[in-house]
Amino acid sequence: MGMERKTVIVTGGANGIGKAVSAMFAKQGANVAIVDRDEKKGEAFAEQLRADGRHAIFVAADVREVSDIERFVNETVSRFGRIDYLINNAGVSRWKSPYELTVDEWDDVLATNLRSAFLASREVAKHMRRSGRGGAIVNIASTRALMSEPNSEAYAASKGGLVALTHALAVSLSADRIRVNCISPGWIETGDYGKLRDIDHEQHPAGRVGKPDDIARACLYLCDEENDFVTGVNLVIDGGMTRKMIYIE
Repeated sequence: MGMERKTVIVTGGANGIGKAVSAMFAKQGANVAIVDRDEKKGEAFAEQLRADGRHAIFVAADVREVSDIERFVNETVSRFGRIDYLINNAGVSRWKSPYELTVDEWDDVLATNLRSAFLASREVAKHMRRSGRGGAIVNIASTRALMSEPNSEAYAASKGGLVALTHALAVSLSADRIRVNCISPGWIETGDYGKLRDIDHEQHPAGRVGKPDDIARACLYLCDEENDFVTGVNLVIDGGMTRKMIYIE
């Protein structure tokens, strides 16, 4: 895919989906900036990638803080000299009744999941525009932007906002050759996949629960420069669950 010597920033890149994305881009030869609050896991993961001959750094940052966003963008440019791709993956959830959800909890989810994606995209886009090369931004949303479970208001709102932000940025940044797309994962198991039950897999039209690598491969596709006709898209990767009609018998 021609990722050699290209540079990607992955927020929330030390765990779960973000870790799989970071590893896959590194395997493709990209320089990877892993951004996460988890310093212990982040440092260890970056060290592991370097030991495997990959090019990776870890930057400890809290994406709720504007100064931290500016810092990890600048540190990436300082270390690798360029930014080609940004994966806005950092996120939190609050499963709490709307009667009980506090203003601070609401604000925390929106700041982590939505505001950070806008601010990181803006800072990265500045470097992409100055380089004249353009680039690609991928936001990790959720099928909860399209359908809901009870007590998911803050999370659903943040992910729905992320889908809307994606197509708005795709239009606004198009003149600078910056493509912006979105992925909405369904059930992606980041724990022990072997402990899943048969029914967990069987309820999916695809016949299985998703894995982090399913999302990582989609990120590669959306960042690949040969796919420059794809922008403003929300790619749903959920094993077909949002297309499945469910009746209680």
